[in-house]
Amino acid sequence: MRPVEHDGDRYLLVKRSGDASRVRDPATGEEQYLPNEELTPLEAGPLETAADAVPEPVRALVRATRDERGLGLLVTLHADGPLSVRALLGRYDLCESDALGLATEFRAAGLLAETTVAGERGYELTDEGRRAVERLVS
Repeated sequence: MRPVEHDGDRYLLVKRSGDASRVRDPATGEEQYLPNEELTPLEAGPLETAADAVPEPVRALVRATRDERGLGLLVTLHADGPLSVRALLGRYDLCESDALGLATEFRAAGLLAETTVAGERGYELTDEGRRAVERLVS
């Protein structure tokens, strides 16, 4: 399957025929026929296009989360709300270096933001981080 674009939407080319081709929407799985002259081939691979079925916040979470501790941190912040760095280090088996490493990766991915909790530096989920975790835990 090759990725194609039609009116700004990305599809996977299922079968090419004379005047029209059958394409699949990677997000919904729905198939339809579209005129060949209106399809533009894309440079993205079919696997990257298939990943469009996963909402962007969840893809960002998957790319940024290396292990269960990182995932657990995001789930905890979703459940408990913002945490100060002191509370984070006191409650969980994270050294300061590990906590900073996780926070830096998640901030770079747009999932986590610095905040102030009870007058101390802390972290909270961004809107994108909340949406990603909600999709996973519901």
